[in-house]
Amino acid sequence: MTSTYYRAPWPLNNGLLMTIYAGLWAQKNWQSTLSEAEPVYQETTFTGAQDVPIFGLVAIPPNAKGTIIGTYGITGDLDNQWFLRVMARKAYAQGYAVVIYDWRAHGKTAKLSSTLTSDGLHEGEDFVRIAAQAKEMGCPAPFWFTAFSLGGLLALWGVKAAQSMDAWGAGLGLTLDDIGGCAVICPALESLRSLTYLENAPIGKYLEKAITRKLKLLLDDLQQDHPNAFDPDAIERVHSIWSFDHEMVIGRLGFQSVEDYYRATSGLYILPELQKPTLILYAADDPLFEPNLVPEIEASCAANGHIDLLMTAQGGHVGYISSADCQRRNQDPDRWWAWNRVMDWCNDQTQQWKAQQTAVNSGQPTLSR
Repeated sequence: MTSTYYRAPWPLNNGLLMTIYAGLWAQKNWQSTLSEAEPVYQETTFTGAQDVPIFGLVAIPPNAKGTIIGTYGITGDLDNQWFLRVMARKAYAQGYAVVIYDWRAHGKTAKLSSTLTSDGLHEGEDFVRIAAQAKEMGCPAPFWFTAFSLGGLLALWGVKAAQSMDAWGAGLGLTLDDIGGCAVICPALESLRSLTYLENAPIGKYLEKAITRKLKLLLDDLQQDHPNAFDPDAIERVHSIWSFDHEMVIGRLGFQSVEDYYRATSGLYILPELQKPTLILYAADDPLFEPNLVPEIEASCAANGHIDLLMTAQGGHVGYISSADCQRRNQDPDRWWAWNRVMDWCNDQTQQWKAQQTAVNSGQPTLSR
């Protein structure tokens, strides 16, 4: 990676202000900040775990050097998740095939299926199955999984699912060697503690309520598209992120409590198991997550040689807009520092992957990372 230096512009050097700006205002002019054009996509319906249909968009440039598969966070859809579109433009312009998709219970995937979210338990396998079907369409290895916020957790689960592919993925036409790894921005790594923190923080409680309102809209859309799939009384009882998971999710997945569900899905506890190259960008001033998680994340990543952690003092939650000086120092073409670092890292890792594959094919010994 060419640089790890990051500085936010004033006054966005405050994590809360950065988060609010990224969530409310950056979406209004993001297209004017980029030189890369929007790829021409092909609409596709993939088949995920449990045969769930998943709507996605695919773009393959000539002589693609690899494939980046991405999705977004807790709410939204492909039509409004502009931060994901920034990644897609950059990846395609740098020679990658791109797959972006609406994950379970979101966007057009929600119209195709009433299946609700599982915070990685099934979405990890979704990533792998999408990679296998993208390969059939002509998308080349290596496959890199990416996402941000809650989607970042799903991408980490994607790597974990790939590592057990031999046990469940016979006939996919995909091998573990095809999977490069993943790169995630501000992933949700410990839901139980962070949600408790958010509900009790002076400003955090308003952020939590804003997310809850979007979850309610998601449920309203699902109810319209699948009127017999949900209990209207249960939907009415949803008044928080916690109650959404309590009323709508855990029973379908066989959990007795939300606490058990969060412990089973939290990314912090699967970090030691990841055996593929993994980049994690995480801001210590992220207002959505429990601050005391920072040293635990640092310790867990330091103990796993497969993980590159970029822990920054500033950045907020899925913001990482860089100052003009930061852009000059990094020789970045724009203010999207996080995606520029992801692309730097993917380029480096893709070169290493190709060199390793060449060595394997020629019978030379290789060094594992």
